[in-house]
Amino acid sequence: MYLTRFRVNTARSEARRLLGSPHLLHGAVNMSFPTPPPRDGSGPRVLWRVDRDSPAETLLFIVSPARPDLTHLVEQAGWPASDGPGWTTFAYGTFLTALTEGDTWGFRLTANPVHHIHHPDDKEGARTKRAAHQTPYHQMRWLLERQERAGFEVVRKPVERRLLERGDEHELIVRDQRPLQFRRPPSKTGRDDVRFTRVTFDGRLRVTDPDTFRRTLTHGLGKAKAYGCGLMTLAPVR
Repeated sequence: MYLTRFRVNTARSEARRLLGSPHLLHGAVNMSFPTPPPRDGSGPRVLWRVDRDSPAETLLFIVSPARPDLTHLVEQAGWPASDGPGWTTFAYGTFLTALTEGDTWGFRLTANPVHHIHHPDDKEGARTKRAAHQTPYHQMRWLLERQERAGFEVVRKPVERRLLERGDEHELIVRDQRPLQFRRPPSKTGRDDVRFTRVTFDGRLRVTDPDTFRRTLTHGLGKAKAYGCGLMTLAPVR
């Protein structure tokens, strides 16, 4: 497994075009691999995420089973004249293997928190459709409901550090909620209009099941993984 970091040159028009279309960026990421891994759930998949921590820095992170070649992205959206290849790739497998139960990490996850509601056209209530969670409270609850099955637990705050009686029990914040809509080329399914909501979680977690957690880090969490959701990354706790 590999973890790759690519700095996007947002001054370039092609970079802004890619950042404005999850579909185009998904295609550009897939072009980094001669043979993209299968998406049937049989093994790790390619996951990616865009972080905009400041106006001066936009980073693309990719987790993948194979080492990517981002030459085409450097030409489109990077700094072709800079020294070095224009991206950094780390061997991720060694880090994953070293994860143990009880480890505490800071984390970031960009995800698509959804639930199912009754379809308004179905008077009998048998049909449902997928809908985005709209409030930070329900978005956090979406993640907390999945933490055990994903091999981790979000660290709980001491009572004296909680600012609210409800909704502030964990070391977790939600930010950058972004409704996205774009049109992709028609396919056999006929669904060419894509809509989803993307949010970013920052927090602190504790590993409860290392094997399951490794799968979460390499297979992703939630829906819309092809469009920049599902990738969780870790950082040492200060």
